[in-house]
Amino acid sequence: MRFRRITRYARAMTPFAVVASFVFGQTLPAAAKDGYAVVPMQTIYPGETISASQVEEVRVTNPNLAGGYASSVGQVVGMVTKRTLLQGRTIPLSGLREAYAIKRGSSVRLTFAIGNLVISASGTPLTDAGVGDVIKVRNIDSGAIVSGTVMADGTVQVMAK
Repeated sequence: MRFRRITRYARAMTPFAVVASFVFGQTLPAAAKDGYAVVPMQTIYPGETISASQVEEVRVTNPNLAGGYASSVGQVVGMVTKRTLLQGRTIPLSGLREAYAIKRGSSVRLTFAIGNLVISASGTPLTDAGVGDVIKVRNIDSGAIVSGTVMADGTVQVMAK
C-alpha cells in the first residue's frame, strides 16, 4: 500500500522534474562553458616564477568547480608560486604572490620626507618584501632599525614614529 502511494506521487512529480532538469540543465552548464581556467602543463614548485610556456587556458566543464582560481594566463604570468601546482589542476589565486621587489640582505635606499625636508640613507632589509609591504630595515650608518613601506622603484619610505 505504501509503495503504491510513493509511486503515484513520483508519477505526478515527473513532469515537474523534467521541466526543472531542462531549465537548470541548460543554464548551469552554459555558464560553465563560458568559463576558462588556467592549468599548469607541468608541475610547478614553490618559489618558481610562472612563465606563459608553463600554463594554458582550458574550458571549464565542471559546473560545481569552486571559485578562486585563475581564469586567464595574464593573471598568473610573472607571479611566484607559494605551493606546488600540479599538472592539469586549476591554479588557485591564493597559491600565488607577486615577485619580491626587495631581497633580504641587499642594499636599499631609505627615504624620509616631512614637508620640504627629505632625508636619504642606505639600509639593509631584514626580510624579503613585495611592493606595498611594511618591513624593517637596518640603517647602515647608525645601525638603527626602522620600519618603512616598499615602493615600486625599490626604495623604502620610512614611517614617522
